[in-house]
Amino acid sequence: MAKNYLFHHRNSPILISVPHDGTLIPDEISKNMHDFAHKTPDRDFFVAQLFSFAKDFDVSLLKTNISRYVIDMNRPADNTPLYPGQSGTQLCPTTSFDNQDIYVNEPSDDDIKRRTEDYWQPYHQIIADKLAVIKEEHGFAILIDAHSIKSEVKRFFNGQLPDINIGTNDGKSCSKSIEDKIRTVLENQNKYSYVFNERFKGGFITRNYGDPDNNVHAIQIELSQINYLDESNNRFLPEKAEQLKTVLIRLVNCLC
Repeated sequence: MAKNYLFHHRNSPILISVPHDGTLIPDEISKNMHDFAHKTPDRDFFVAQLFSFAKDFDVSLLKTNISRYVIDMNRPADNTPLYPGQSGTQLCPTTSFDNQDIYVNEPSDDDIKRRTEDYWQPYHQIIADKLAVIKEEHGFAILIDAHSIKSEVKRFFNGQLPDINIGTNDGKSCSKSIEDKIRTVLENQNKYSYVFNERFKGGFITRNYGDPDNNVHAIQIELSQINYLDESNNRFLPEKAEQLKTVLIRLVNCLC
């Protein structure tokens, strides 16, 4: 269990979730994948590293080490589409972002059920338990679901994605005051473009746990990888990453 997750317990009212930065593919699953999939090309590269400052603010951080190709922690267990009518990926994705087949033989219903029990449910149990503890201690809890994606992915959106994409499920997953705090931070910088609730409104994690009427608030942050990676080879660019981190730190700090 421990090798599947990285979880830093801290004491602030914030939990950061990183569900798509994992590379671990169990051998019995890997042998049924095409070679390209072993490299996890659709990973949210280095997102946990971008948010590594969390410990300095006493913020908890949970990351799954399991590849999203094994099972996607940010999809509902019943595989209901998040964006009906738009292209999307499944609970256990069968195609890559560029529409290559991931598997030689697609996972069976039993395979998906087993992966849900082994990997998906424990991740969500950690989130639910930690949010309950935070709320009991502070009276409220804030969940930040942290993501990144290539700046251009024709399957999901046209043209180049804005730099910082905030999702609050159209204002349903967090209070207006929290959304306003985030908006103010983004308005007070001029390096990065940003949008709220456009292509990325928040996935299952944001929608499922965000319950502002009960003082649990959830926000998805989707970052364009062009701002910290060489997208041609997924190489981390420290100087560019540090510039982006200054804005991320302000975002987290305004909620702390």
